[in-house]
Amino acid sequence: MDWAGWALFGLVATTALTAALVAAQLAGLTRLDFPLVLGTLVTEDPDRARIVGFLMHLGIGQGFAVGYAATFALLHRATWWIGALLGAVHVGIALTVILPLLPGVHPRMASPRAGPASTAVLEPPGLFAVNYGVQTPTVAVVVHILYGAVLGLLLDGA
Repeated sequence: MDWAGWALFGLVATTALTAALVAAQLAGLTRLDFPLVLGTLVTEDPDRARIVGFLMHLGIGQGFAVGYAATFALLHRATWWIGALLGAVHVGIALTVILPLLPGVHPRMASPRAGPASTAVLEPPGLFAVNYGVQTPTVAVVVHILYGAVLGLLLDGA
C-alpha cells in the first residue's frame, strides 16, 4: 500500500466530499452539516464547533481512507468503481446505524423522545437523516460515493 498516497489522497477525497456537501447545503438540498454535528460534541459555540468539527471531519476522513486503502490492498487493486461501491456501503451503514444512534451519545442533540423541554441545540437526524431534509439521504449517498470514487481513482494511479 502506498502510505504517502493514502495520506494525501484521503485528504483530497475528504475535501471533495466536504465541498460537495457544502454545495448541496448552499443549494438548499440538505441541512446536514457534518462539521457542526461533530464540533458540537465538544463545544456549545456553533462558530467554534464548525472549526473543531471540520478538523474532526478531516481526521475521520483519514481514518476511513486507511480502511478503504486496506480494502484495496486486500483486493490487490484500486479502482474508482470499487471505491464507489465502498462509499455506498459506508453511507448505508452511516444512514441506517450510526446517525440514528447518535442522539444517544451526543450531548447537544435532542432525542426523538426528548419532547419540548429539551435544551438540545441539534435536532436528531432520524433514520436516513431525513430530519435534515427529504433530499438528505440522496445527498449523503452521492457525496460518499464521490469520496470512494476519488480515493479509488487516486490510489489506482499511485
